[in-house]
Amino acid sequence: MTTLGIRNPRTGREDYSITLPEAHELARRCAELRAKQSAWSALGVAGRSIVLQRWKEELSQAREPLIQAVTTDTGRLGESVLELEGVLGTIERWCQQAPLSYVEERKPSQVVPFIQISSDYVPHQLVGIISPWNFPLLLSLIDAIPALLAGCAVLIKPSEVTPRFVAPLLETIARVPELRDVFYVQVGDGTTGATLIEYVDALCFTGSVANGRKVAEATARRFIPAFLELGGKDPAIVLPSTDLERATTALLWGSVVNTGQSCQSIERIYVARTIFDEFVARLVEKARQLKLAYPEYTSGQIGPIMAVRQAGTIERHLRDAVEKGARIHCGGAIETHGGGLWCLPTVLTNVKHTMLNMSEESFGPLLPVMAFDTLEEAISLANDSLYGLSASVFAGSAEEAEAVAHHLEAGAVSINDVSLTAFVHDGEEHSFKYSGLGGSRMGPAAIKRFLRTRALLTNPGINDPWWFPFPAPSQQ
Repeated sequence: MTTLGIRNPRTGREDYSITLPEAHELARRCAELRAKQSAWSALGVAGRSIVLQRWKEELSQAREPLIQAVTTDTGRLGESVLELEGVLGTIERWCQQAPLSYVEERKPSQVVPFIQISSDYVPHQLVGIISPWNFPLLLSLIDAIPALLAGCAVLIKPSEVTPRFVAPLLETIARVPELRDVFYVQVGDGTTGATLIEYVDALCFTGSVANGRKVAEATARRFIPAFLELGGKDPAIVLPSTDLERATTALLWGSVVNTGQSCQSIERIYVARTIFDEFVARLVEKARQLKLAYPEYTSGQIGPIMAVRQAGTIERHLRDAVEKGARIHCGGAIETHGGGLWCLPTVLTNVKHTMLNMSEESFGPLLPVMAFDTLEEAISLANDSLYGLSASVFAGSAEEAEAVAHHLEAGAVSINDVSLTAFVHDGEEHSFKYSGLGGSRMGPAAIKRFLRTRALLTNPGINDPWWFPFPAPSQQ
């Protein structure tokens, strides 16, 4: 039995621990969930919706311990409250949306008109989910909820960086017997996640490109579907007609909310040269007004860096940028307070694409700003990335911004706003390039990822047979 110490992001001390499961324990848990899945599927989508609504009530009743656990896990408060609210809203939305995914239609074949075609939807028996540390509660459940409504059993392996929320979450699940039989959250480390792939029928993963590649290879060897939501290096384009007051406020928020620890954070800002100086001046002025959420959660807006390894990445990106000629206007360093690691909003100019902070995912509150002269140049710079998760365009009108958005290699583009997919989950989108693989986790199509479609082709027997004639003609 192996125990893993868990670091507190605000104090730097290990004040919590988890016990890693043995492979045979994980196998047994998966087998138990799988054995109950058929009864869960037999409830029908209406019956499963009723069960999830009961669970939603349990989550609401457990609001205080859940928020406290997520807050301790992440070191920030406001976003933790939003995580729980987001989960409750997701359950409600999917309970309304899921029945529409099961509408059956019988129609004639266009090739052989007297053959009737209908569909049957078969859920994957057991779905595995490997979730990240930056939004531990929300991103554990964002795929689990539609999978459960689709009729699948689900096992989640959350990040070992932020596992404190698991205990109160499991208590809410335990109070709903039908759900308890088919839904479990298993703490563990990377080895646990790798082992999980061997026992499931489909796998959802949210995390880095490097780990996503390993997941894709492992699931491919098993011939099971993988739905990967990976990194981002989201660009924003600011056109000359933009309302600078609005754009600078939005882009600052989109870059530093959750301390920039989001795949949808704005990580590159391209501004028309004619408004560049004024844009930077306003952005720096606003960035300097933001404070660290220390010593109290409410002391400021910027929480700690949750993972020690991420602080190293941010520090490396800053050092590389300065060595290559970037200018830092504010912030610019990893700070230690109370044992935790912190970074104030950092605006950089004189940046170029040879710098790490313009090519690799920083996952921190860094705002590199680069000037462009032509619209074609701006689009080319925005698309010059291995990533294609999302983007933003700011202009004087929605029409002008949308015209640019059609040229961006990204799965979602926020128009005159930022990171809207963090809140608006009903617009279907697909990740471009190395930002992901598989069907959309947004929009009505998201539930179809967990359903296999079986075609039923019916001959009603009202036409002459079209097979070889019997008896066979006598041979001469």
